[in-house]
Amino acid sequence: MAYFGAMGRTFEWKTYGYDRPADLPQRLTAAGFVAEDEETLVLGEVDAVVGASAGGAARAALPPEVVLRHCTDADWDGIAELSSAVWGGDHRRLVADIAGEVAAQPDAIRVHVAEVDGQVVSAAWVRFHQGTSFASLWGGSTLEPWRRRGIYRALVARRSVEAQARGFRFLQVDTSPDSRPILERLGLQSVTSTTPYVWSPPQS
Repeated sequence: MAYFGAMGRTFEWKTYGYDRPADLPQRLTAAGFVAEDEETLVLGEVDAVVGASAGGAARAALPPEVVLRHCTDADWDGIAELSSAVWGGDHRRLVADIAGEVAAQPDAIRVHVAEVDGQVVSAAWVRFHQGTSFASLWGGSTLEPWRRRGIYRALVARRSVEAQARGFRFLQVDTSPDSRPILERLGLQSVTSTTPYVWSPPQS
């Protein structure tokens, strides 16, 4: 808190159902952290997810106007607008942090977007955790008119294939209730709950 407070920065402490001490959530709340929505940690084998998504079949199921591709520097503003539209608030700082992560460690993270007529309608990224067998999937927020059109599943397939090509064995996702059924159908299994606790510096 002192470190981030000195910079005037918000930060997140993510708890898992198996964390100790058992009263950690109460301690965080007492310290000024605010709990966000509970998620589920799901894990699975990369090969199983690639097989279940059937590679190109996931892309073939998309509407023809949807283009899937890697993110470029020109996409960051569109990703920030997408995130703000889906979640509310101003997400420019968060997206700037991801852009900085890509610039600093391009081999450790890849961002994918779904585009329709020049507009980013969904964005997702994969982190490759060097020295481990795990890659982790993040994002996947999709504008409401384009939900339930196969975009999230196709982005999972793209990132899984990328993880497989790099030799990673397992996938990890902190998933929302909306995404969890899709991921479970692709072979990932629920392990425990996870809850983000967010701390913001006091306003001067």
